[in-house]
Amino acid sequence: MYLLAYTFFSNLLVWSGFGDWLQKAATNVGSVIFVLGVLVFIHEFGHYAMAKLFGVRVEVFSLGFGKRLWGFRRGDTDYRVSLLPLGGYVKMTGENPMEEHSGDPGDFTSHPRWQRFLIAIAGPAMNIVLAIVVLTGVFMVHDEAPAFAGQPAQIAVVEPGSPADKAGIKAGDKIVQLQDKANPTWQDVFPEVFISPNQPLDVTVERAGRTFHTVVTPSPTGEERVGAAGWLPQEVPVVETTKPGEPADRAGIKPGDEIVAINETPIKSRGQVVDLLQQAQSTPVQVSVMRNNVPMKFTVTPQLTDEAGEKKYRIGFGQGTKTIVQRLPFQPAFSKALATCQSDASLLFRLVPRLIEHKNSIRQMSGPLGIMQESGRQAREGWPHLLAFMALLSVSLAVLNVLPFPILDGGLMVMLLIEGIMRRDIKMEIKERVYQAAFVALILFFMVVTYFDIAKSFHG
Repeated sequence: MYLLAYTFFSNLLVWSGFGDWLQKAATNVGSVIFVLGVLVFIHEFGHYAMAKLFGVRVEVFSLGFGKRLWGFRRGDTDYRVSLLPLGGYVKMTGENPMEEHSGDPGDFTSHPRWQRFLIAIAGPAMNIVLAIVVLTGVFMVHDEAPAFAGQPAQIAVVEPGSPADKAGIKAGDKIVQLQDKANPTWQDVFPEVFISPNQPLDVTVERAGRTFHTVVTPSPTGEERVGAAGWLPQEVPVVETTKPGEPADRAGIKPGDEIVAINETPIKSRGQVVDLLQQAQSTPVQVSVMRNNVPMKFTVTPQLTDEAGEKKYRIGFGQGTKTIVQRLPFQPAFSKALATCQSDASLLFRLVPRLIEHKNSIRQMSGPLGIMQESGRQAREGWPHLLAFMALLSVSLAVLNVLPFPILDGGLMVMLLIEGIMRRDIKMEIKERVYQAAFVALILFFMVVTYFDIAKSFHG
């Protein structure tokens, strides 16, 4: 009886979709706890280790904020896990800049400014080290990227009416200069475009052996309002999923098939597949695919569907793009990890001023909710994807923490540099006002980012 009841309710949960939702939510929560737990531990361990090296007394090493849930004391330090798993902290004696100096040799403020500077920068430095180590390991085991990513930026498709189309760029053009980057690959082009909505980009393209210069102004698109130029690389669409009972499934198309042509028209992008199906409407189409390097053809009849209020002719499969998976030896993997971290950090350092100047939308930032959703998505793709995402977050955490903003590590470092130049401490009243204003600004920023995370979630 109990078995029958269990089977009935299990099937009911799966049938209703609640079981899938529950599994997805559990993956999201579990993956974000793992990712943030590792990042916070490594960051705070950097501060902790450097403080211990210089003889600063560490009172608390906490993963999480709020009420102490579990821990142990060793020496002067209480090692604990706290209630809110959204960060962590190391509490050093005398580190509060608004407290008077006690003169105790173990106090943070009793140590030379250069030592305090190194303690402050040790946290972000450890995040960079973590990112390099993790990416090196990932590239040695499972280095996966779209097949077009490392290729020269040869344009296969220009969307009609797009910024690239308005700038006079045509299919077949090769981008030989983008801003200051000569001979960029697609993995150089896409990030530059993403962070440049409504901002002109200098572009030089080569066409039939001749070059000409133009200006492309990417338009903001999507919930994050990232830039889009409307040029696309040559890519091989791959069937990722098929819906049971839908036309593609009934015809025999399977996940992993590479879509080569539709009605003998060669396919150059995923968007082209959608466009050709809309043109065919309910007329049968011939879909040519490659399956394990064997050419195959299927006749499929598109059907009009309504998904999220969008009526389109579909054949019932989800598209991805062909990827290349390889295992790199240690030295190439390490070099690629260094280059990736440098590229990500440079991109973030350029993005932050644009956010402050309102050139870019704050929607491009993600708070805990957005990080949780993306962590879950990457976890469902596999451990290499989740670890690579964690490495990107580690670089982001390092960059954000070295920004010259009070409360953050970078704010403390700037204050120490100013005091070093002045050869005296900044007045306590000034520090108090600066930190109070910074705290309010940080809370407001967190609230705005969380609001947009929720808005994007509901829209999705």
